[in-house]
Parts: sequence; C-alpha cells; structure tokens
Amino acid sequence: MNAKDELGRRGELLAADYLEDHGIRVIDANWRCPQGEIDLVAVDGDSLVVVEVKTRRSDRYGHPFEAVTPQKVTRLRTLAVLWARNHAVFLPNRRIDAIAVLDSGRAEPVLEHLKGVG
Repeated sequence: MNAKDELGRRGELLAADYLEDHGIRVIDANWRCPQGEIDLVAVDGDSLVVVEVKTRRSDRYGHPFEAVTPQKVTRLRTLAVLWARNHAVFLPNRRIDAIAVLDSGRAEPVLEHLKGVG
C-alpha cells in the first residue's frame, strides 16, 4: 500500500472512531460497486448516513471539504440508494455527511464533521 492509500485508510479509521464516539453506529466501510465507492455507511437514529472521508496531510492545496463537489454528492446519493437495496436496509431518512481529516503525522489529527452536505 502506498503512502497516499495508507493516509486515506488511517483517515477512514479515525473518522469511524469519531462517529462511534458521537453515537453514530458505523455498519459498513469501503463498499464498492460499478458506480463508485462509499467510504463509510452509518446509522444515526432513523437515518442511513453515507460518509465521505477526505484526508490530507495539510490544507496547503485547499481544505479537504473542497473535494466534496456537487457531482460527488450526487453520486453519493445514488450510491446510498444502491447500498440500501443491496443490503435490504430501509430507514426512513438518508443523509450524506463529510468528514475532513488533517493528519500531518507530526501532531494529533484534526477532524471536522459536516452533517447533511447534500
């Protein structure tokens, strides 16, 4: 695994721990289908939550949230429906969240969580 992949994997693990610590139950990770990938799938009360995790070493080239474009959110909405059908999980609400992880490797990682980005 290359350094970028390791950084991304670490960010996803940190994000999953963060969600669990905040009462949001993670039920799947790195789900793939021909239409794309979901980083994390979680349940928050009566909502199915699809979480996009963006991890960077710094914000030198922009904040991680800048990579969560309207096109990405649209794809995540589609993936949320596909995931729910594939796993027979039907909750009354769906939400797309984003978590930004800044992890320089020299200091404690910083996480930011945006609920309902799309």
